[in-house]
Amino acid sequence: MQFTDLSLIDPILKALAEEGYTTPTPIQQQAIPILLERRDLLGCAQTGTGKTAAFAIPILQLLNAERSKNPTAPRRIKTLVMTPTRELAIQIAESFAAYGRHLNLRHTVIFGGVSQHAQVNSLKAGVDILIATPGRLLDLMNQGWVSLRDVQFFVLDEADRMLDMGFIHDVKKVITKLPERRQSLFFSATMPPDVAKLADTILRNPAKVEVTPVSSTADTIQQAMYFVGKDDKRKLLVHILNDQKIKSALVFARTKHGADKVVKDLLKAGIGAEAIHGNKSQNARQRALSNFKSRETRVLVATDIAARGIDVDELSHVINYELPNIPETYVHRIGRTGRAGHDGIALSFCDAEETDFLKDIHKLIGKRVPVIEDHPYVLDVATAAMMPAPAQQRGRNGSGRPGNRNGGQQRTGGGRSSNSQPSGSSNNSGQGRSSNSRPEGQSNGSSFRPSGNTGSSRPSSDTPRPSRGTGNSRFSNTGSDRNY
Repeated sequence: MQFTDLSLIDPILKALAEEGYTTPTPIQQQAIPILLERRDLLGCAQTGTGKTAAFAIPILQLLNAERSKNPTAPRRIKTLVMTPTRELAIQIAESFAAYGRHLNLRHTVIFGGVSQHAQVNSLKAGVDILIATPGRLLDLMNQGWVSLRDVQFFVLDEADRMLDMGFIHDVKKVITKLPERRQSLFFSATMPPDVAKLADTILRNPAKVEVTPVSSTADTIQQAMYFVGKDDKRKLLVHILNDQKIKSALVFARTKHGADKVVKDLLKAGIGAEAIHGNKSQNARQRALSNFKSRETRVLVATDIAARGIDVDELSHVINYELPNIPETYVHRIGRTGRAGHDGIALSFCDAEETDFLKDIHKLIGKRVPVIEDHPYVLDVATAAMMPAPAQQRGRNGSGRPGNRNGGQQRTGGGRSSNSQPSGSSNNSGQGRSSNSRPEGQSNGSSFRPSGNTGSSRPSSDTPRPSRGTGNSRFSNTGSDRNY
């Protein structure tokens, strides 16, 4: 299936072609026709599967049809998109700008941590689409700058993360201000009971789209685990990053202080790095993210608040310096790589105090993460005792098998394991991939070769993907000083 098969209007098809997009992802194939029929939607898909385009494209088309009937009508907020983090809000705004660049529609994005002046000016000028984080949205509503009485489309994105970050009460306050007659879209990477309960209060007879097993990891992400002492993690990270084949790496730390300490250690070792977390100013966060995207900074160290707002084309590596204590967070973290059909590598460090976290991760994803044993800082523990048999894998991937320490072939999913032996390693950690996991026309990339000097060249896609340009967009923004 192509985007041309989805009954999309020419201006949107033109914008998609300019972005280099021809083949919709599974969630886009299923969600776009449903939303064009104005049905509520409950979408469950892992991060990196194209959820933003799945709702942005049909909303743009429906809004454009209404706008065309009365092009001089005052602009009021017809679409509200709520998302948990500033970075994700900006990312969604960029997508609306890219796909709607040839339409007579305006959007703006509001979030906290910066002056509200530019945001208020955009709202006063009139917008069709508002992308917002909960705190700043409620603040501007209370000040009278935002009215939701004309909203026709309501999108709650990353709902599970919204609940994890404690925004449930803010979300409920906003919902009470929305018109009862509206089209509601609810997207979440995972669907635990509390998220499903929230969905029931928002949606009316929704169509359901679930393109992957709940809480699964993408087949394009090849995972590996290092058992290492807590005090040796810094040295292991430097050891891995000394491989210049790793062009960019997103490193996750559990705390803000920990992220700053990791950056300090990397800079001492001569490795360019910056941190992004809640204690940084918005300008500092966006500067660090911009430097990382442009490859001026090789390593970005982040806390989980930014886990779903970082969208970097062809990010090669994600490294969990510390394992998260919530297993779903592991899925979200490693989902920053292996996006849009590209391959990615996710490496994780596990010390003696984190073994329970690892058990929870194995149980959630339904398979073992392969272990790399050939590195200078191996933790002297019985790893087998830490790796109980995982829960039976749901869906087509099958169940994982125990790792083979004698260099034999290992299956970690239901797909093919890599036949290539890691250089200098006694452990084959090839990650299985389903042949159906990649969009048509994209390269399968190179095999996974993790070792003590872990590095992998990034496979190039057969289809070039230009960066998302907004130069021709008629969408409003908050000016050159908008603190993005």
